[in-house]
Amino acid sequence: MKIMAIIKKNKLIVFVAAAYGILLLASPDQALQSWRNSIYYLIEMLQVLPVIFLLTVVIEVLVPKEMITQGFGEKSGLKGNLLSLLLGSISAGPVYAAFPISKILLNKGASITNIVIILSSWAVIKIPMLANEVKFLGVKFMGIRWIMTVISIFVMGYLMALFVKTKDLPKPEMGSRENVLEIKQEYCIGCGICAKLLPEYYEIRDKKAVVKKMPQGKLQEAAIVETADKCPTKAIVLSMDE
Repeated sequence: MKIMAIIKKNKLIVFVAAAYGILLLASPDQALQSWRNSIYYLIEMLQVLPVIFLLTVVIEVLVPKEMITQGFGEKSGLKGNLLSLLLGSISAGPVYAAFPISKILLNKGASITNIVIILSSWAVIKIPMLANEVKFLGVKFMGIRWIMTVISIFVMGYLMALFVKTKDLPKPEMGSRENVLEIKQEYCIGCGICAKLLPEYYEIRDKKAVVKKMPQGKLQEAAIVETADKCPTKAIVLSMDE
């Protein structure tokens, strides 16, 4: 029973292992090449992802939500589209590195349209890729493909925004409580602003702010949101079920 539970919990890993086993029996040479490719990409991920996760922390802590909303939000218009295109085009690393960054930008107010533009431009029109394209296929080919690709990316971004809304995207599970107030201890510097503003909800312990009780009702939520906005390191997080 324990073995079956482990298999159910790790279906993807078991499926991949079974596929490698079958390939090894059917074609040992291809299995060996496939294994080498997998090791290569695994090493690449181990080199890239720590940097990406560090970047997501920097964005989450140091970049104000208002800046993301103005630059990449629903009302950013063509300016936001062009900024998203630029961000995706100058970025480095494989496209899977763009997903955690896109998630942070969404959480901070970026629109679905601009996230699609970032991901798509990251995947197909990065500047290093264009340079190689010129080298092998010429400037004319690259230029025409770039124009057609950008048009397609913009159209796809706006179509995605019609069918997919931010509320449709997966959210972390928050348990059965309606409101979850949390202070990220790794970000908190113990400045005490929150405890001074709302001493009934926060207090300082061991030079760190901690939550005393959870908010209930719209008025309390508004007060908590105000303390979160004034927190210099954005360590206060209020999650609300809609």
